[in-house]
Amino acid sequence: MKVIGVRELRQNASKYLARVAAGEELEVTMRGRLVARLVPVTATERTRDGLIARGAMRPARRRGGLASVDAESLPRRNLSAVLAEVRADQ
Repeated sequence: MKVIGVRELRQNASKYLARVAAGEELEVTMRGRLVARLVPVTATERTRDGLIARGAMRPARRRGGLASVDAESLPRRNLSAVLAEVRADQ
């Protein structure tokens, strides 16, 4: 993980943000003390933020529940097959 000073970050912000967007993590120091860590946004966070910005989704008001589920880790299934399975169980 690369460590940079706040002055270096300020002078070359675009360069360092491009590196973070490419997957690199950076630590930022001020007067030699660690003050921040820049990390890339995950695909899940990017998708969620986009839906909220378009008004297609509202953020959860409480922690836990479905808001804590990582959608990328869920198995992919055909919706028609799932519906047929549910109807067969009834």
